[in-house]
Amino acid sequence: MTANLQETIRQQRTQLTALLSRTMRKLAAACAARLNERSALEQILSEALAHIAYCKHLYVLDAAGQQLTDNITHEGHDSTHFGRDRSLRPYMRDIIGSTDFKLSNAYISRNKKRPSLTAIQVIRDAEGQHIGFLGADYDLRELPGSEGIYQEPDTWRQIKGDPAIRGGLFLQCRIDSTMDRQLDTILPLLTELMVAHGVFHGKLHFSSNRATIWLMDDPYIYRILNIDELTAPDTCLAYPHRPYPDRAIVPPSDIAKVFALFRTLRFADDNIYLRAGSLNLCNGLVALNFSCDGSHYLRYDDFLSKGIDLWFGALSVPG
Repeated sequence: MTANLQETIRQQRTQLTALLSRTMRKLAAACAARLNERSALEQILSEALAHIAYCKHLYVLDAAGQQLTDNITHEGHDSTHFGRDRSLRPYMRDIIGSTDFKLSNAYISRNKKRPSLTAIQVIRDAEGQHIGFLGADYDLRELPGSEGIYQEPDTWRQIKGDPAIRGGLFLQCRIDSTMDRQLDTILPLLTELMVAHGVFHGKLHFSSNRATIWLMDDPYIYRILNIDELTAPDTCLAYPHRPYPDRAIVPPSDIAKVFALFRTLRFADDNIYLRAGSLNLCNGLVALNFSCDGSHYLRYDDFLSKGIDLWFGALSVPG
């Protein structure tokens, strides 16, 4: 997990903790005096649920993690959880001795099979002794989200692939594909689609003779261009002329340069060679997948500035 993604998650958890912890503490205090009275506890939880934002279930456990109440939901009582042993669930780990309130990491719920969170508040008696737990379950899809969309980092990232492929790397050899033999037509055609026909993301699959493209006019689906379509300049007629995207950060003049370097990486070595490469005009990222099943993601300008020797130094150890 990247540092940027971890920080975004941490900020979200901090906001949720601030939202929940005070309410949970007050409710736990109300439950402490009635811990041995199931019906009274369930009444307290039922009245409280309406005032706890986004909560799906409330319940009370004894000090050993055994459930003392039904699950209290907005639809009523769910008695199937009464007596349940929750002591080994992920959200119960390491709470005693560290804090009286814990917001769990997200987990896949046992029943709904959806990402969920559980808030656990220790219940203490008047003398401060631990006598139980108050639990509140939340469905991630119903919690308030962050104000902005998480931004993918644009630093160079390398991801190793299938070790079985890496282990057999030097037993294989690149074989010219139909696309390899037609790149003088294919690369200018894809460049034209990106410069003048609204394609903002294009991926060339050299080994399987196809391309996938995404258009600004219809970004939710992708189109597949087979080798016949990629070698026919008439294909451009199927996509209306569009001005170069305002969101693009890649200069139009650099698109052909990126694709030219794809060609170089495709033919530079018979064992370690480019299998697929893509360019996104709006985030400026180049993605590369090599015969060793290693993948690289980096900005287009970083990509263009790297010498070919650097690439094969990085790829010389299968990965």
